[in-house]
Amino acid sequence: MEEGKKKSSDASVDALITDLASKNGQTREAARTSLVAIGKPAVPFLLPLLNNRKHQIRWEAVKALGEIKDPTAIDGLLQALTDEEFAVRWLAAEGLVSLGSQVVVPLLQALIQIQETASVLLRDGAHHILRALIAGDLEKDIKPVLTALEDIDFPVKVPAAARSALKAIA
Repeated sequence: MEEGKKKSSDASVDALITDLASKNGQTREAARTSLVAIGKPAVPFLLPLLNNRKHQIRWEAVKALGEIKDPTAIDGLLQALTDEEFAVRWLAAEGLVSLGSQVVVPLLQALIQIQETASVLLRDGAHHILRALIAGDLEKDIKPVLTALEDIDFPVKVPAAARSALKAIA
């Protein structure tokens, strides 16, 4: 891509990113739809929005990333599983489910690192994702992780179960 075209393209993406903060819902939806149509090139512009203090902007970014379905967004969507807003967490989980089995390894790696502070939020999202993706060969390896996620003592049990599953599928 020529340098001038890239700058022009970046400027139009920047304008769409700005529109995601609009108070007008139709403006936000139009911007999100355009960013989804741009696809992978929009991902680096959307990822920083996952840390925005306004939940509506985080929601828009997660929704767009989930619809773009680019594997480079997996880490950001995993991070969004611990967002303070339920709607953001739900969209992140749905976006990860839409990416399919390629999210299992990064999700298991996140579960190995589970921390008490974000553990309940991560647990709920991880359970939803793994339940949706469990199938075929993965089922026997993932089932113990689901069981650990359902246990009252999950912060202690999940890392070991995730580590075992990771070894089995890697």
